[in-house]
Amino acid sequence: MNKQVLFSGIQPSGELHIGNYIGAIKNWLKLQNKYDCLFCLVDLHTITVKQDPALLRKRCYDFLALYIACGLDYENHIIFCQSHVPAHAELTWILNCFTHIGELSRMTQFKDKSKKYPENINMGLFDYPVLQAADILLYHSNIVPVGADQKQHIELTRDIATRFNNIYGDIFTVPESYIPMLETGGRIMGLQNPDKKMSSSDPNENNFIAMLDSPEIITKKFKRAVTDSGKEIYFDESKPGISNLLTIYSALTDKPIKQLEKEYQKQSYNKFKSDLAEIVIEFLQPIQQRFQNLRSDETKLNAILKDGATKANERAQPMLNKVFEAVGFVKIK
Repeated sequence: MNKQVLFSGIQPSGELHIGNYIGAIKNWLKLQNKYDCLFCLVDLHTITVKQDPALLRKRCYDFLALYIACGLDYENHIIFCQSHVPAHAELTWILNCFTHIGELSRMTQFKDKSKKYPENINMGLFDYPVLQAADILLYHSNIVPVGADQKQHIELTRDIATRFNNIYGDIFTVPESYIPMLETGGRIMGLQNPDKKMSSSDPNENNFIAMLDSPEIITKKFKRAVTDSGKEIYFDESKPGISNLLTIYSALTDKPIKQLEKEYQKQSYNKFKSDLAEIVIEFLQPIQQRFQNLRSDETKLNAILKDGATKANERAQPMLNKVFEAVGFVKIK
């Protein structure tokens, strides 16, 4: 194909929230017209933290339906579950043998999650970045959209690919990270704690707006959202609460923040938060309706996953065969 390949994925853990939409899915929608895309439900990554099996399966279907409800084109691109393509795990083992322990020990996400889940510091958590490298390298991915917190993992992927290529020749495409920046250069932060990234795994559900939240819940969450001292509505690092809300408003309406500052120059925080709640409710309503229609037809969702798995396996196997041959594995004749 003439188009470059884009690979990206989200863990089907917790609930998809507006931070996921603004930081990832919104950009996927723009990029899918330019790139040959693979969108992955990275369920192998998800089990580094203990999951309820039935809930994990439900979330995979929920995420798939939400992806499509948001506008991802499953007919012209590939949407699939990571666990449906055995090559991900197989390539991970080989790449493990070309990854240094010191490199993995420096990964900040491993350190952060080890502190967050001290009772479950497992090898999967430690090896997470190598599986991520396999995800990317299997498909000759050129572009990998990630948040700024994942840039370190992409740099490791590049290092592993380059190290392997230096030994065995031109096997892997060395990918580039694509870090979509909001107008402010920031990320979507928690509503109750605007100093930390919005996360659906947060024990305080008031900290995030789930894509499937009802209008009543959305309104309550924005009413309770933390703002800052003073009454002025403007973007500034010293005002993380209102700055975060301005970022959300701007991202969902495509209105520049400077314009919003002028519109709300003499308005109260309460008025601003009330308007923002209405914006989010109106934005999510058609997505939620499409989701309900899609989610009620699990037969169709299974067919989409099966088709995605078939296409992803067809892409992945030639690369895996190439790697097997490069390292010297015997091919059955």
